[in-house]
Amino acid sequence: MFFRLLLNTGRRFIYPFAPALSRGLEVPLAAITPIIAACQATSLLGLFSGPLADRLGYRRMMRAGLAMLAAGMLLCGLLPGYWPIFVGLVVASFGKTIFDPSIQAFIGRHVPYARRARVIGAVETAWAGSTLIGIPALGLIIEHIGLNSAFLLLAFLGAIGWLVIARVIPDDTPDPAGESRKVNIFAALPQLLRVRPAAGMLAFGFWISIANDSLFVVYGAWFEQSFLVSIATLGFSTVAIGAAELLGESMTAVFSDRLGLKKATVLGLCLAMLAYLLLPFIGRSLPLAMTGMFWIFLAFEFTIVTSFSLCTELMPKARATMMAGFYATGGLGRMIGVLLGGGLWQVGGIAAVAWSSAFFTGIGLLSLLWGLHGWKPGKG
Repeated sequence: MFFRLLLNTGRRFIYPFAPALSRGLEVPLAAITPIIAACQATSLLGLFSGPLADRLGYRRMMRAGLAMLAAGMLLCGLLPGYWPIFVGLVVASFGKTIFDPSIQAFIGRHVPYARRARVIGAVETAWAGSTLIGIPALGLIIEHIGLNSAFLLLAFLGAIGWLVIARVIPDDTPDPAGESRKVNIFAALPQLLRVRPAAGMLAFGFWISIANDSLFVVYGAWFEQSFLVSIATLGFSTVAIGAAELLGESMTAVFSDRLGLKKATVLGLCLAMLAYLLLPFIGRSLPLAMTGMFWIFLAFEFTIVTSFSLCTELMPKARATMMAGFYATGGLGRMIGVLLGGGLWQVGGIAAVAWSSAFFTGIGLLSLLWGLHGWKPGKG
């Protein structure tokens, strides 16, 4: 959880602190947008790092991810110019791309399927923790001792994590003659697409990511235009979304194993679709609109984290490859969702965005049901 908190904070802090970064670098705010896009695009490189983790061992790749966080943030702290910070943040973001599939594949290998959602749900609380703890703490550091000090602190903590992880995570270097050595690094996605359960889950992740990010990118404009909210109120809404994510992750840990992972994922999707459909009707006032957003992000986070647990069992001989492919297609969906959401907002306002999100979530549900039809744990 601690390692994930560091990596998530390193990836997410640039969003709220983009104005501070632009002032510190003396560049327009628009110049920060390419950095954010490049950081998100690193998820596509997981198609290569995932198979590499299956070949080399999950702990080794987790250490590589933390090393990249430390190196990237150190570059940002020591050379505070636009291009060094651009490169440093992308390197640190790639560290998260390497780390995340590896830790989940490690859990998939060592935790029985019947308890897997409990463990992955607990580890995934670090995603909400970055919003509720990591980013506010970093904000205090930036305010009192400067942006460069925040970079150097993250570099130091990343280096400590690189050292400590060798103590707390057992070595799991694969047998040189084992099946994992047969994974073709450059043919990862075609391999996944040939396995029906894997292909269904990749499509599921793609469509629900489009749905969620198309709404996420416009909800601030919706609040400002419809309810005339202040920046402080928008900031509070981000905290509410973080709380919804934390509750969704906690519910995964508590309930998903008991319900069954497939059933829990389907239930979460149905609740998310209902919340999207109702949002334009209930969002008549700011408190009701924030309540609607809270329930959407709660349902989405419960669904996505439960699906992580499900993904770790689809290809037991290539778990990191599967997880990296899932992250990559989800990242592609998020990029499309950001572009699509703005256009839908211009055409039809929040109703067009929310109902389109419900439609895309429905496609995700159909993809999940198609992919997992007849599949049972242990069939690979």
